[in-house]
Amino acid sequence: MNYGDYYKIGKIGKPHGVCGEVTMMFADDVFDRDDADCLMLSIDGILVPFFMEEYRFKGNETALVKFCDVDTQDAARELTGCDVYYPRQAEGDGDGLLSWHALTGMTLVDATSGAAVGTIDEVDDTTVNLLFSVRRAEGDTVYVPAHEDLITVIDTAARTVTMTIPEGLLD
Repeated sequence: MNYGDYYKIGKIGKPHGVCGEVTMMFADDVFDRDDADCLMLSIDGILVPFFMEEYRFKGNETALVKFCDVDTQDAARELTGCDVYYPRQAEGDGDGLLSWHALTGMTLVDATSGAAVGTIDEVDDTTVNLLFSVRRAEGDTVYVPAHEDLITVIDTAARTVTMTIPEGLLD
């Protein structure tokens, strides 16, 4: 399974209880909004599908998740620290909208020049204003305001986000 077909939504924390339930910290609650068959866990660099039996929210960024066939505290402990990924093709199935985090891995294109700026590595939502962290070909990182008024086109097939970038931001 190709990492490009998925985007990171969270990380597995410690086991909760003795029946295989785990704590999952998430940056995107898409698993609750959309209906995917499974979540993908990165285990030793390989994406492995895990089907959810049930989950419940513990807070705004934490859920308790019970995966199928993970029935003991020891089995749950094996998953601690695994990154959690969600399939890009399932994103938006429920409401037709993409989340900001679904744009990670896409190429950011400047609408004015038509030139590729770089790859959106992550969405920084720790401040009031969302920012795209964009890795440029030169290796440096620039932060671009992630605002829907600036985005002109999102092409999920070509995996590009075209937006009007404020003048001087890339200098």
